[in-house]
Amino acid sequence: MFKTHPKGLYILFFTELWERFSYYGMRAILVLYLVAQTNDNGLGWTNTEALSLYGWYTMLVYVMSIPGGFIADRFLGQKNTVLIGGSLLVIGHTLLAFEGSAFFYSGLILIILGVGGLKPNISTMVGGLYKQGDPMRDKGFTIFYIGINIGAFAAGIVVAFIAELWGWHYGFAAAGVGMFIGLMVYLIGQKHLATVGNFIKHNKNSIENKIKKKPLTKIEKDRVIVLLLSFLIVIMFWGAYEQAGGLMNLYTQSLTDRSFLGYEIPAAAFQSLAAFYIIVIGAAVANFWIKRRNKGKENSSIFKMAIGNIIMGLGFILMVGASIQTEVSSTGEVIAKSNMLWLFGAYLLHTIGELCSSPVALSFITKLAPVKYASLMMGIYFATTGFGNKVAGLLGEAAQHFGDIQIFGGIAGFSILFGLILLLFLKKLKALTHGAEDDVIEPEVTL
Repeated sequence: MFKTHPKGLYILFFTELWERFSYYGMRAILVLYLVAQTNDNGLGWTNTEALSLYGWYTMLVYVMSIPGGFIADRFLGQKNTVLIGGSLLVIGHTLLAFEGSAFFYSGLILIILGVGGLKPNISTMVGGLYKQGDPMRDKGFTIFYIGINIGAFAAGIVVAFIAELWGWHYGFAAAGVGMFIGLMVYLIGQKHLATVGNFIKHNKNSIENKIKKKPLTKIEKDRVIVLLLSFLIVIMFWGAYEQAGGLMNLYTQSLTDRSFLGYEIPAAAFQSLAAFYIIVIGAAVANFWIKRRNKGKENSSIFKMAIGNIIMGLGFILMVGASIQTEVSSTGEVIAKSNMLWLFGAYLLHTIGELCSSPVALSFITKLAPVKYASLMMGIYFATTGFGNKVAGLLGEAAQHFGDIQIFGGIAGFSILFGLILLLFLKKLKALTHGAEDDVIEPEVTL
């Protein structure tokens, strides 16, 4: 099957794979580095301070996708913006390999700018490899998505063990090496990307711009209402899901028994679980929804998002169980740690929830967004993903005052309740889409 795809797909596949390796590798050890004591070469921050920075950092990474897309559209084109973004990432990760506050903060800023330039535009380039209506496009994106998760899976394992064996800054350096490899792949493969990502100057008198001047119709206004609600769902979902790199990461480090065959697994290595699950069960979950749709059963995007939130909540019920198993004395001494199997189960349910919610969100936007606001809506989507990450940081901070059981339980209850409310109003919400998601027969996902 790979032979039927443009060679440029391989170039973008490996570029994104290594970019995600660098991002998730760095994210896996970030809060752990911040809270590690200075005699362990950490910064000695409190959990609250670390989670606050984590929230701001992960939010800005996604919010910067808006100016990143704008710069590509108006000035540089996707190809050049990806190149600049990748270069900034290499420099940023390299700076994190050195000790000192100036290196640390400069590195974070450059990574934020780099991801903002690379992430939204490399996906656009993948779509540009295929002609309009080409049935291979969806499979191309499936392959691209697998690359993302291979990078994320490898990152948690490799960077975690390097940081554990040789120190935090070697872990950050490993993430930088990964991004450097990705950038080299991108540069070497330019001949296979000659027809995509080039800057196209917009004609003010084009038919597209004349369409953009037309007022919204009643149907378009209704669809915008549904889209705005979907953005709220996105914020709520990622606010829960992104506990992985923050609160759950700290919980794994301090309160989880990570012993296996006489060896203690690094806490950051558990960050690879979600990507591993996606690789293993991603196609199965996608095919479940396709079979359900082909049988004429409820399969709308709002329905999937609601189910995704409910399953996400169930995962946090397992984290409540883990917290109950944990025993901490009044002086803060850990008496008993929870079994790591709680984490395996929680991350599995979180991943199933993600597979129900995340893949449909972008498609939902393309189906409902009015032509004149299509780019704006896509930008808002990335921004809401960022806001969800900030919510995750705020919830993690709250856990330092209210306790893990209360926060995990609160997230579980809210996610499940929110999903049930969406199901309750599903019929009315679907009516506002005005048939944008009319059922069609779809082929199963294969590679």
